[in-house]
Amino acid sequence: MPTPEQRLQTVDNAIREISHIATLPEITVKIVELVENPKSTAQDLHKVISQDPALCSRILKVVNSSFYGLPGQIGSINRAIVMLGLNAVKNIAIAASLVKLFRGGDLGKGFSAKQIWDHSSLTAGCCKLISDQLKLGLNDEAYLAGLVHDIGIVVEMQFDRNKLIEALQKTSCDSAGAPANDLLTIEDAVFGANHQDFGMALCEKWKFPKNFSYVTGFHHRPLDLAFENRTLTCVVYLADRLAAEFPTPFRADLHSLDIDAGVLDQLKITSDRLKSIRDAMHNIVKAPMDAAA
Repeated sequence: MPTPEQRLQTVDNAIREISHIATLPEITVKIVELVENPKSTAQDLHKVISQDPALCSRILKVVNSSFYGLPGQIGSINRAIVMLGLNAVKNIAIAASLVKLFRGGDLGKGFSAKQIWDHSSLTAGCCKLISDQLKLGLNDEAYLAGLVHDIGIVVEMQFDRNKLIEALQKTSCDSAGAPANDLLTIEDAVFGANHQDFGMALCEKWKFPKNFSYVTGFHHRPLDLAFENRTLTCVVYLADRLAAEFPTPFRADLHSLDIDAGVLDQLKITSDRLKSIRDAMHNIVKAPMDAAA
C-alpha cells in the first residue's frame, strides 16, 4: 500500500504529464465560463454552441435520450436551452465533450475504452433516474456525475497504458466481467494510486465544482465523506452498482455488487423504493442507451 505522500506524488506526475487530457476542449471551457457569468443569456450560449455542429448533435442526442425523459423530440439547441436552462445545457455540453476521452481502443482481452464509456453512460442515466425518483433536484448534475465517475481510469490509460492493462489483467474477470480481485488494491500496487485518486485530481485540474471531485474520489466509499457532502456521491455509488447488474461490458472495479445499507439509509431508500428504481431502469434500458457517443 503506497503512503499518502507516494500516492500524491504519483497523481501529481500523472496529471502533469497528460496535458492533452487534462485540458477540456476550448469550446467547453467557453461554455462553462459563459454560464458562470450572471450576465449571460440563452442567446449567448446558443451562439457559442452553434460554432461546433458535432457538439450540437451530441447535445441533442443526450437531451433526447430515454433517460432525459422529455416529451417529444427536441430539434434545436435553442429549444433545449429554453426547456432545460443554461446550467443544464452546460453540463450536457461537458458530458458530450467527454466522449472523445474514452476513445483509447483495446486494453487487452475483454477490455476497451469504449466499454468503460458504455458503462459510464449507463451509470449516468441511472444517476438521473435516481435523482428524479428521489426528487433530489440534481438532474443534469447527477447525469454528468455518473458520466465522469470513472474518469480516473482514463487518466491511467493516458498516463501509462501498459500499467493499466497489467492491472486489468490481474483482476481476473470472468466471462460476465465480474472480477476475482479488487481493482483498486491492484491499482495501488501497480500505479501507486488508484482511479479514485486520479479522477479527483483531474476534476480539480479542470476546476470542476467540488461535488465532482467528491464523486470521482469517493464513489467506492461515499460514507467516508462528511455527512453534508455525501448525497451526489451516494447516488453515483448506487447507480454504478445498478448499472453493473445489466449485461454491461465493464465492471472490473466492482469486486462486489452488494449495496452498503448505510448508503441506502443516507438516500432514504427503502427496499420497495430500490425495487422501483431497478424496475424503472430495466424499462428504460430497453431503449438505445449510448446517448452522448
